[in-house]
Amino acid sequence: MNPVMGFAIYFILWWLAFFTVLPIGAQSLHEAGEAGAPGIERGAPRVPMLKLKAALATGIAAVLWLGVLWAVSADIFHMRG
Repeated sequence: MNPVMGFAIYFILWWLAFFTVLPIGAQSLHEAGEAGAPGIERGAPRVPMLKLKAALATGIAAVLWLGVLWAVSADIFHMRG
């Protein structure tokens, strides 16, 4: 696998993992029964924890990418001409 293809696969896996972990632990102001300041959407998460979720997505994507790298190098899908 060339480096550009490897980066592209990791990029896609990272975004998939990130969108998968985004709802974990999210609680909106509406669900918590709290009143927000004017101009704040009541459906927005109280504590988004984006850095933690980005780090978690990085780890998940790395593990999945290693699996893809192994599958490509072992020629599991018989994609070599």
